[in-house]
Amino acid sequence: MEGELKNLIKVWISVITSLCYCYFICSRVPKGKLRLLSLLPIFSLFTLLPLSLSYAFPTGITTFFVTWLANSKLLLFAFDLGPLSPNPPKSLSLFIIIACLPIRTKHHEKYSKITKPRKLPLNLGTEAVSLSVLLGILHDYEERIHPKIVLLMYCCMLFLMVDVLIYVCNLAARALVGLELEPPSDEPYFSTSLQDFWGRRWNLMVTNTLRNTVYKPVKSASEKLVGPAWAPLPGVLAAFLVSGLMHELLIFYVTRVTPTWELTAYFVLHGVFVVVEFGVKMAVPDRWRLPTAVSVVATMGFMVATGFWLFFPPLIKSGADAKVIGEYHLFMTFIKRNVVFIGEKIAGWWA
Repeated sequence: MEGELKNLIKVWISVITSLCYCYFICSRVPKGKLRLLSLLPIFSLFTLLPLSLSYAFPTGITTFFVTWLANSKLLLFAFDLGPLSPNPPKSLSLFIIIACLPIRTKHHEKYSKITKPRKLPLNLGTEAVSLSVLLGILHDYEERIHPKIVLLMYCCMLFLMVDVLIYVCNLAARALVGLELEPPSDEPYFSTSLQDFWGRRWNLMVTNTLRNTVYKPVKSASEKLVGPAWAPLPGVLAAFLVSGLMHELLIFYVTRVTPTWELTAYFVLHGVFVVVEFGVKMAVPDRWRLPTAVSVVATMGFMVATGFWLFFPPLIKSGADAKVIGEYHLFMTFIKRNVVFIGEKIAGWWA
């Protein structure tokens, strides 16, 4: 663990140094092809950095934060778009935080929503405790639990893990620079359609990133070929394809196992169904649509069924799930050992 910690420190020193170069040098290069050219070494470095790590959590977080999101934000920055533009943030610290954390600043986003009360009383504390309990149960009793129940637990664990991770990043960003931030998700378990789930409720940072880096450019290019009415459809499919490929890359970095492309198939399938759903909604009058409760059950049923079929099998076959659960147990053992050590030291001082 100590060796991995040293590697992680080296990786994030490289990330911060690279972002200093982007802030001081690249921001002074004219936007467009020249700035994009000046950023190419950073794109390459950020793509390779996760290979310096071996533990699942550090590798996954670095891939998500840096290889995917930071590279996407810097790609937009090359053309004076996205959260790092039209001009770099006033301070270097703000630039670094916005670039490498999965946060959505309200004053940067066109798609900000008025905060509304949550239907379920979930917050960082309850989600963190629930995640810890799930990981503990899976570590100690997974072999005794029915495989379908395990997969349902994986669904809950995935949601909680992403939500807790981004909540913690939001708290860190608020504490460091006082940013006003969007929540990481909007109760995706109440989604009434696939469009609602992927476009407005689940992992909003990634949704916004894909919207700006993939959907909009493809939609704009497609307007010349298929016209403005149909142009959104290739944009949607392209966004889901890129999302699938990035998930394949993330799992490859975590496990170093050759991709099976089931994750890509999962996201492409959802992209196709979002397009179909869009067409059905255009053709069917509002009065014929399903009640909200039925829509929620149908949507979540589809999410779970396709997840069981295509999303979780490659994670299980590659051993990604076992690595995550095992590392959680290792981390908790490390924490308990140090808490006991510190407690004994304090007791010795008071004695």
